[in-house]
Order: sequence, then C-alpha cells, then structure tokens
Amino acid sequence: MGLQAMLERVVRTGDLTLKLPGGGTLKLGDGSGPPLVAKVTTAAWAARIAAKPGLGVGEAYMDGGLVLEQGTISDFIDLIGANAENRKKKGRNPFRRWLKRTLREANDRVAARRNVAHHYDLSYDLYRRFLDEDMQYSCAYFERPDMTLEEAQLAKKRHIAAKLQAQPGHSVVEIGCGWGGLALQLVKDCDVEVDAITLSVEQLKVAKERAEALGLAHKARFSLTDYRDLKGTYDRVLSVAMFEAVGRPNYQEYFDGVARLMKDDGVGLVHSIGRPEPGTTNVWIDKYIFPGGYSPALSEVLPAIEKAGLIVTDIEILRLHYAETIRHWRDRFEAARADIAQLYDERFCRMFEFYLGIAEQSFRARRQYIWQIQLAKRVDVLPITRDYIGDTERAYAGARRKVA
Repeated sequence: MGLQAMLERVVRTGDLTLKLPGGGTLKLGDGSGPPLVAKVTTAAWAARIAAKPGLGVGEAYMDGGLVLEQGTISDFIDLIGANAENRKKKGRNPFRRWLKRTLREANDRVAARRNVAHHYDLSYDLYRRFLDEDMQYSCAYFERPDMTLEEAQLAKKRHIAAKLQAQPGHSVVEIGCGWGGLALQLVKDCDVEVDAITLSVEQLKVAKERAEALGLAHKARFSLTDYRDLKGTYDRVLSVAMFEAVGRPNYQEYFDGVARLMKDDGVGLVHSIGRPEPGTTNVWIDKYIFPGGYSPALSEVLPAIEKAGLIVTDIEILRLHYAETIRHWRDRFEAARADIAQLYDERFCRMFEFYLGIAEQSFRARRQYIWQIQLAKRVDVLPITRDYIGDTERAYAGARRKVA
C-alpha cells in the first residue's frame, strides 16, 4: 500500500496537510485540532514510511525526511496517537511472535549491560539539563496540579519511603539506583543503610560522588552489579523504573530473587511502567531509546510473584502522573535545546524530542500508566489499612519543614 492510500485510511481526525515528493498535496483528517503542515522530502522516505510507519515516521523526523512547516512535533505526535487505532493490525504467527519476543527481551547479563549503556550512559550534562535538581529519571508524584517538578519528585520519594515503612537501622537494597537520589533520600529521612546497584557506569560515578560529598558513603553504597548477582538478605527491597528492562523471559528469576533477598519480616516495593493488557514495545523506541525493554501488564507480573511465594500487600496505579512529569521534561529540554545540540547534534535533539513526545502521549492518551506493587512474605508486617502511607508522608514532609 502506498503512502497516500495508507494515510487516507488511517488519518481520520485532526487537520493535516501533507506535501508529497513531486508536488502533490494531501488534505487529511476532519479539520479538528491545530492545523499542521508537513512535508515528506523524497520518494524513498515516502516508501519507508508507508512500509513501516511505526519505525519510519520517527526515523524520517530524525533524519530530515519529514519536515514540519506549520505546527509542532508535539501536535503531530498527538495526531498520530489520536489515529493509531485506525491502523490495520497485522496478523502474526503466534510462535514467531513468541520467538521474537523471547530473543528481544532475553536480557542476559551481557545484553542487559549493553542495553543500559545505550540510554543511561549518555552524558550527565544532557540529563541535568531537563531533569529535576535531584536527577530523578522516573515518574514524579503530583499531589497538587500546581507542583513544580522538584516538589513532585520529592513527593514521589516520600510516597515510596512511606510504603517501605523503613525504620532506623534497617538494611535496604535498591535494584536500579539511577544517579543515587532516592537511596540518599532514604538514608537521610529514614536513617537506613542502602546497597544500591546499577549497570550504568556514568550513573555509578555520579552516585558515588554525591554520597561522598554528603558524607554518606558509609551508609549509601553504590556498585556496578547485575540484580541476579546480589547476595544476602535485607529488611527492604526496592526497585524503581528498572523492571521495564528485565524482560518477560526473566520475570520468574527476578521475583525469585526479590524473595531470596527479602528477610522473612521484610517489605518490598516494585515501581514500573505498565499497560492494561499484554502488548508490544514500540519498534522505534526499541531501536533508538530502550532496546530490550517492555512495559508489562499486571497479568504478566502477578503469576511470577505468586510462584515466588510473595504476598501482594498493596497495588497502586498512577495514571496521569507520568504524563505530567514528561511535560515538565519536554519544557526543560526545549529551553536547553541549543546547549544540548552543542553536546550532541541536531539529529540527536530531534530523536529525543520525538521520544519525549510519544512518551507523554502514550501516558496521556494511550492508556500506559505506572504501577507500584508492595510485597511481603508475611501478612502481618504492615498495618492493615492504607492510612499509614499518608500519615508517614505527612510526617516526612513535616520533618523536612522543621529542618528548613
């Protein structure tokens, strides 16, 4: 099917004028929304987009094959998302689908480190230009819609700490620690000791430097370690925004590991991007942003938790919080775009803009969300109502105000 025929079938809402190679023009949509004018620069790009639109549109935007002459990339991505359900789904052989998924998400130790390096070993100077001051690269928690990004990320850390119910002297293991902000916050607020791991060389370097600068290196210990190689037992087991990199073939091994690391009276918390039903990873995201990644449905996760002998003590779905988080990141990225282009180049900026744009759109309109699952081995290790979560958050906030 040619590009014109495909677009006329798919783009039913919105207001898109598309200029084609050779001088032709397509008027697409029902006229709703902001008017957009885009241009496909060559016949080769038109063929690539028509053949593999899920991959071709993003590649065309990155490499100059798709140029916006009126409107923003955000508006264009919104139009794509609004019409996504009109795309014809290809029938696939179930075995081939299973085999491809298994190979893509196998994520053994070598592949896991390579995949992490692809995204997280990018320059620290890049991330500090659009993240909050504490370098939190995961969903914030907007207790109020007028919160700043810094306030919402601090609220996220309080929310997680409250669910852990960590007490002074407790031992904590954090699987996937980013640049160390959450581990350091737990040490300061809860007076615990944290063993935090990452597969990112760049993140490890920054996390260690931060711990040393705060005089907390004896209580916040960071290492380059695969989760499968962790030893010992802990009072609390924590993982935030790492589970997406585990891969479906490894879910049982992962939760068996959580159970092995958790003391009999321990508590765990796993925070991940999720979806309402099993699906597939966007092909462009898989190739350019998060190779080997997958955001699971709860139905894919809970059987592994049950087989590991763990009890689900709480599940919370955070719906629009990540859309708001990414909106802040996009605004900050745009404000720092000239500097980022100096760090990398224009193609990189367009790639990152497209990534942040489709990420926000997927959380705002395509039903992705965050789930947080609290885990234990015993039914009596936590209070029997959820009131303690809010009470603990307020206590942490009050203590911080007194210090300030």
